[in-house]
Amino acid sequence: MAPSQVTTADGRKGPHPSFIEVAKPFIFESKVHECLVRAKVSESEDAKVRLQGIAWIDSVRKAMHLPVRTYNTAAVYYHKFRLMHPDTSGYIGQDAAAAALFAACKIEDTLKKSKEILCAAHNLKAPPSERQTPDDPVLTSPATYQHPSLSDQAQGFEQHSKAIIGLERLMLEASGFDFRNRYPQRLVLKIVKHYYAGHKSVGKTAYNMCSDLYRTFVPLKQTTPAMAMACVELAGRLCEQRHPDLEAGKGYEELKLTRAEVMETLLDLLDLYTHFKAQTTVGQDHSLEKFLAIRIVLNKEAEAHNYPRYAITKAGTSPLNYGTGEPKDTKGSELKKTRSPTSPVDVDTPDVTSPTANGRSAVKPGLKEGTVRFMLSAERARDEKEWVGEYFRMEEEEYVVEVPLEKEKGWDKYRLRDRDRDRGRYRDRDWDWERDRYKERERPRYRERERDWERERDREWRR
Repeated sequence: MAPSQVTTADGRKGPHPSFIEVAKPFIFESKVHECLVRAKVSESEDAKVRLQGIAWIDSVRKAMHLPVRTYNTAAVYYHKFRLMHPDTSGYIGQDAAAAALFAACKIEDTLKKSKEILCAAHNLKAPPSERQTPDDPVLTSPATYQHPSLSDQAQGFEQHSKAIIGLERLMLEASGFDFRNRYPQRLVLKIVKHYYAGHKSVGKTAYNMCSDLYRTFVPLKQTTPAMAMACVELAGRLCEQRHPDLEAGKGYEELKLTRAEVMETLLDLLDLYTHFKAQTTVGQDHSLEKFLAIRIVLNKEAEAHNYPRYAITKAGTSPLNYGTGEPKDTKGSELKKTRSPTSPVDVDTPDVTSPTANGRSAVKPGLKEGTVRFMLSAERARDEKEWVGEYFRMEEEEYVVEVPLEKEKGWDKYRLRDRDRDRGRYRDRDWDWERDRYKERERPRYRERERDWERERDREWRR
């Protein structure tokens, strides 16, 4: 397919300057909510599908003995993909999870074939006598299992693996080809050694809590120090080994962190443990009353220091209350951004920028007429848009030129003649009307003068 062409201001035609999509490693909570509203999916339905997909990734990752960094990357890619392409797009949730794990294996240099991932997932549910290898034929549906055909036996995992490879491209596009990933486990171990040296229970709980953290949208919103601090602090509270310096936030300045960011992460974790306790690793080891007691203490601290429910909110929205999730009354005051200037902020830049993207597109909605390019730097994309836009800027100038009328021929000649004649008649009529009105106005004056003249004449005759 040949690239589309555009016309410049001087009439020249050339290739489309392409679209630029800027990668965003951090996403606001309001943006997550907008994606769910656009997909017409409730939070409960989204949480159910999200937890199933992450559980699938975690179980397959453990079966294949992949490192935890592959699990982190796969979970982040899975979240971004589902926000961009909801489950109503026609794919199955497990297919998206498999594609995310397949892409993460390539990014983290733990290469695995798509057939190997599918085979590992199949062997988790199959008894030991029915386990397969990636090259063995397998029947994927109950209908074909009852009446197998030679083509189904020959395909095996091949047909399903093609679908996974097709979703891999959408997975990379949804992430903006951004391979910058975060691994909080290493920082968690350093913080545990600093504050809880010799307490293995706190370190183990905090490490497992990092895995549970990726079942939420926290890795999309927070930095590595915020996630690590929240995991260690919550682990210390669960193990009843609280550290005052850690809870006071004395090391936040060195990590360029704020208490509001850590508080948001703690509350997100507690939401996970209170509503989906059985589907987590740490939640199964502790009672629900313990999580509720910790949540009450954190809610009081947040209300005492006036921390918003979410550290950064989009302009025009209000923070939420901690208990009900309803908008909080700010009495007309502007929202406060509690992140430090050096903290990552989701810059309000357009997702796709183009010098000619001015709404005059002849293509179908949802399709782009040019090539889409992905960039990591928003400043570079903005500079390129301004530089290229000079060649596509439409400049208009107005000129007034007097054009002599040509001699009319045919019926137009008589039409112009009649028009001039009628114009003269109207002019004469207007002049007569003005003359008559002048006479009517001056006539009483003439009569008064005549009366005065007659009186003078009569006086002279009487003398």
